[in-house]
Amino acid sequence: MFLTEVSEKRLVKDFHKVPRIIYKNDSNWIPHIENDIEKKFHSKTNKLYDGNNAKRWILKDDNENIIGRIAAWKHPKHFIKFKQATGSIGFFECIDNQEAANLLFDTAKEWLKELGAEAMDGPINFGEKDQFWGLLVKNFKEPNTYRMNYNPEYYVQLFENYGFKIFYNQLMYHRLMTDPAQEVFVRKADILRKDPKFECRNIKGLSLEQVAKDFINVYNDGWGHTRKNFKKLEVPAAVKIMKSMKSVIDSDIFVFAFYDNRPIGMYINLPELNQIFKHFNGKMNLIGKLKFLFYKYFKKPDTMYGLVFGVAHDFHGKGVEGAMIKFAEETIVPLNRYKDTVLTWIGDFNPKMMKVCENLGAKQYRTFSTYRYLFDRSIPFERATIDES
Repeated sequence: MFLTEVSEKRLVKDFHKVPRIIYKNDSNWIPHIENDIEKKFHSKTNKLYDGNNAKRWILKDDNENIIGRIAAWKHPKHFIKFKQATGSIGFFECIDNQEAANLLFDTAKEWLKELGAEAMDGPINFGEKDQFWGLLVKNFKEPNTYRMNYNPEYYVQLFENYGFKIFYNQLMYHRLMTDPAQEVFVRKADILRKDPKFECRNIKGLSLEQVAKDFINVYNDGWGHTRKNFKKLEVPAAVKIMKSMKSVIDSDIFVFAFYDNRPIGMYINLPELNQIFKHFNGKMNLIGKLKFLFYKYFKKPDTMYGLVFGVAHDFHGKGVEGAMIKFAEETIVPLNRYKDTVLTWIGDFNPKMMKVCENLGAKQYRTFSTYRYLFDRSIPFERATIDES
């Protein structure tokens, strides 16, 4: 077996061939859009990439058959956040062979060591946590959600046999649109909804700039009170996020809660795009764009996924979550467009949010694990801290 660094266009193509080999007989696998992955490795599309802080490799057997791949990077947010300087790996794919997996892991580890890393996390994304993050460890029987990882079950053993340990789990929750919220939420929501200053609205008729402003008000308030070293999201960055989603936004399922016209909650959903992208074979070229328009307007997804669900800090426990769900029942369900919803990223270090999902009637649907490997094997391993705030 031998490794080749991805350093030219021909090898980039080979990098994207690997999952097609691994999943060729897996009917549940939906390819990631290749452009979505490539954006992580170009400075124009990923502000974290400086041209030198990421590398990719392809693994071939002695007959030059492609059998694996891996990427590694120095993610600036993680490198300074933890007790150990922590590098990152991701976009891992490999045949069911521990020796092959070990060679991929070793190569990434040695390169990260050169950058000063003392540990590595994976499989994660060279970017934000909302995509390509974690190893699937539970529920391998259904197609993957857009930009969420999917992998064979044997990957768990490849990681754990090498010595990776679970740093934290990420949970996906599922609920039917008609599933009732638990009584405690309904009761609080009903009281809140009688207050004339309280209101839920979708974003119909609003500019993306206004949506972005409402978003950052809730985001900065809701997350800023509970996270150490929290960096506030600014309006230009939020506008950029909204514009990047413009082509897929359904204004009926972007829900905000207001009190006295102040944004205090958000339940932001998108159509489950993999119900469209399963027809694309991972290619967003001209033909792919035409396909997208066809499926967007004529064969729309019937599942939506919750991108962000949150409430301003001073309104926690006052029924805002239930009120937004009730609003969705009253305004989205009658459209007969969506039959169910998935909430895509809840860390098990956040038991409060897990409880909110359960009180909303959602059930745990899938589990992903973010693993950590300490280079000094004598150091005691510590799991992620539970957020009790």
